Formats: sequence, structure tokens, C-alpha cells
Amino acid sequence: MVIHITIVARIYKPQCRPMSSSHPYDSLLPDLILDAIDAHGYRTSGSMLALNSYENRVYQVGLEAGGFIVAKFYRPGRWSDEAILEEHAFAAQLVGVEVPVVAPLADDRGETLHTHEGFRFALFARRGGRWPELDDPDTQYRLGQFLGRIHALGAIRPFAHRPAITPASFGEESLAYLLENDFLPRDYEGQYRDLAEGLLAEVKQRFSAVGYTPIRLHGDFHPGNILWTDTGAHLVDLDDCRMGPAVQDLWMLLSGDVGQMNSQLSELLEGYEEFCDFNRRELTLIEPLRALRLLYYAAWLARRWDDPAFHQAFPWFNTVKYWEEQVLTLREQQLRLELPPLLSTEI
Repeated sequence: MVIHITIVARIYKPQCRPMSSSHPYDSLLPDLILDAIDAHGYRTSGSMLALNSYENRVYQVGLEAGGFIVAKFYRPGRWSDEAILEEHAFAAQLVGVEVPVVAPLADDRGETLHTHEGFRFALFARRGGRWPELDDPDTQYRLGQFLGRIHALGAIRPFAHRPAITPASFGEESLAYLLENDFLPRDYEGQYRDLAEGLLAEVKQRFSAVGYTPIRLHGDFHPGNILWTDTGAHLVDLDDCRMGPAVQDLWMLLSGDVGQMNSQLSELLEGYEEFCDFNRRELTLIEPLRALRLLYYAAWLARRWDDPAFHQAFPWFNTVKYWEEQVLTLREQQLRLELPPLLSTEI
């Protein structure tokens, strides 16, 4: 299946980059993973389960004394040490104000970022949970409270080493990467480029009109990063924490028709504003942020296409059908940008 798709892409667009025959993660073998954890004081039992992560490699590892630990091996070359440590510091600060974030464990020297055989990694306590019930008003309200507390702390100071979510970083750079690296089939390249450029022109205008104040964000606050339990929640994966508008951490929790999303957003903001003020003008950025995520996601897959794991996990990417669907999705997003913003009567 994977071979067939790769061959189709090459025949249709010969200049498209082929899958690399090797990748740095190829040397991240079980013995290396277990040795890395053992070297930091956790005696492993030998059991290991790969968790659902593609940007990094994350494993649940059994311990001789019982229980488990989670090891996250950072993708080589993605973040600087300073950016990773800034993520860790933000998580620790949130834990310090009792926000239920799963932060990296510190060793006896207080260090959270470790290296082994050229790989950087961090260790975490294992936490379980299920996806939150986003159609439940009480859950929406409590998630709003969590975000209000995160943003109240996030607004105190900016990140120094981590990027911001902007039309340039998420949109323009993404489009440029796809075009410059010849990922788009010729039959769809012009349509995709024109649609993306039209969306970006509107997105930049909206961002400029709102005049928001960027704050430190979780950055990727979707339901998969929320582990819900009967006694509370665990918030995970600050790997994408960045500067940006507060509404970035809200909009991915919304789904359904306009009425449903208005109801969900009302509950979220009721909880949120108990702890942090919210600029209602940022609600006009929800659809622009959705447009940026569409472009960024396509470019993210393209940037990682030299990783064999991506060919296995996303076999539909870089096929003619994929780009045909992306053109249709961008057209639909144009229409969404023309709709009144959510809770528009309150802005």
C-alpha cells in the first residue's frame, strides 16, 4: 500500500521528493530507550508500548518496581534546548499554581531534559484518562476554567525562545514550503495557491484589525491532549506551546452547527472569565485560525515526509485525491470566513 502510493506520487510529479531511506529515529531502538531510562534511576522491566505520537516518539515503559513511566524522545532538529526547557518551565509554573498539567520529572539535580546516544528526552509520570465529553456543559465550563488559569499565568511574561502563531509563521511559510518543494500536483497547484493566497489576505486583515496581545498558550488544546477522569483532568503535551491569541486554545474545543458552537463557547467563556479576562474581539479570529491550521497541517505532513513513520500513518497524504480534497476544503473555508463570528451579538 505505502509503496504503491509513493510510486503514484513519483509518476505524477517526478520532482517530488522521495521517501528517505533512513531517518534519525531509525536508531531509536528498544535497547537504547530502556538504557536511557535506566541511566536516570528508573529500573525498567523490559515492557514497552509506543504511544500515539508522530512529531516525537513517546513510549510507556514498565518499571521493575511496578507501574509505568512515559519517555518522550524529541524529534532531532526541531526545537533548540532553550525552547524545550522553556516548555518544561512553563509546565512547572502551571503545576505550581495547581493547574493539572503533566509536567516532566526532574532528576536529583533538578534537570528535566536529558540526552542519551544523541537523543534528547524527558520523562513523565503516566496518567490515564478518556476524552472529555465536549457536549456536556459542565465539562465545557471546567475546561474554560483550566484555560483561564493557564492564560492568566501565560500572560505574565512572553516566551523568549518559542515562536508565535501568526499568519506568516503558520500560513505564508507553510504555503511557500509546499510550493518550493513541489508537493502539489500540477493540476491543483494553481488552484491551491490562489485559494491559499486569498485566504491569507483575509486572515492577515482580520489579525491586524483585532489588535490582540499575544500570550503564552498551550498551542494545541484539542480533546486528544485532555485526559478526563471522574476525579478531574490531566492536561498533556505542551510540545506546541507558543505565543499567540488566547482564542487559539478555545476554538478547537468547538464542534457542530453554529448554535451548538455558540452554546459550547458560552460555557467555556463563563468558566474562563472567572480567572482571566477575554478580549471578545478575538472571536473574529476563530475562522482565520482554522484556515491557518489547514495550511500548517498540510505543510507539517510535507516537512515530515522523509520520516518513514509518516508514510505508514498517513498513506493518503501526497496523493492526487488528497490535494483535490484540500482544494475543496479551502473553498469551504472561504465561505466560513464570510459568516458572522460566534457570539457576534456580544462582540
